[in-house]
Amino acid sequence: MNTKRLTIDVCYALPDAQTVLTVELAEGATLRDAIDASGILSRHPDIDLARQKTGVFGKLKPLDAPLADHDRVEIYRPLIVDPKLARRRRVEKTRREGSIEGRKWLPKDSR
Repeated sequence: MNTKRLTIDVCYALPDAQTVLTVELAEGATLRDAIDASGILSRHPDIDLARQKTGVFGKLKPLDAPLADHDRVEIYRPLIVDPKLARRRRVEKTRREGSIEGRKWLPKDSR
């Protein structure tokens, strides 16, 4: 009985380094199976799968989602700053430095 094998990459990225581990699993394996087989949790004890999100190729997926051959399982770090707040801060900084980015457009004759 020859069951099909899946080749899966398991990825976790830190600001200064990225870990990518390749595992072979039986057909029908889930994200959780790939994470467990990769040993990434022992390499990165800071990973908390109860709080952190997981996905495949940038799309959020639950731990029990089935995998396809050559999928890339990703473990996402929690966001430090809300993306909307970060953008607002960048625009405010740009305005303080004298750029007109983010300002309302006014016709030349009304300035």
